[in-house]
Amino acid sequence: MTDGDQNREPEPEAELELRSRRTIYQHVRANPGIHFRALLDELEYAQGTLQYHLRWLTDRGLLEESDDGKYTRYYPAEEFDEADQAVMNALRREYARRIVAHLAVEGALSTAELSERLDRSPSTVSWHLSKLEDADLVTKERRGRSVEYQLRDPERVQYLYAVHRRTFTDRVVDRLFELWDSY
Repeated sequence: MTDGDQNREPEPEAELELRSRRTIYQHVRANPGIHFRALLDELEYAQGTLQYHLRWLTDRGLLEESDDGKYTRYYPAEEFDEADQAVMNALRREYARRIVAHLAVEGALSTAELSERLDRSPSTVSWHLSKLEDADLVTKERRGRSVEYQLRDPERVQYLYAVHRRTFTDRVVDRLFELWDSY
């Protein structure tokens, strides 16, 4: 390397070659929808370092951010449209994932039915269902005195779960989707 090479600014593409930035980018690609705290725990970078590189990657259009109401989640750019991100955001949250799995496998269910299946209070299930409704993932329909919920696009949910299954550690949901696959 000549003295002139040492004093030159690196090309933007060359900056992607930084090990830390490459590691962060690859981890997001392998775990789409991962949130900041999980990245911080799994990659063991200093908080400021991680924030800096995530901002750099999003500013240059390599990653996209999605706010699920509680977390900022990260996705490889242009690989997930808004609807896919909404599904992945739900699948990344334990009880939302379980509700989505029951609705995908069993079809329309009431809050009481979901509460029984999840062994959670109706108010907890209702709260999660309202978040899923806000994200436009479920529809609701009154049936007599109860309200039944169903997935707006169960095929999309099944596809995204199947493709990214290894990034979700949830044996309960795995068993439910295995049942669906057997039909």
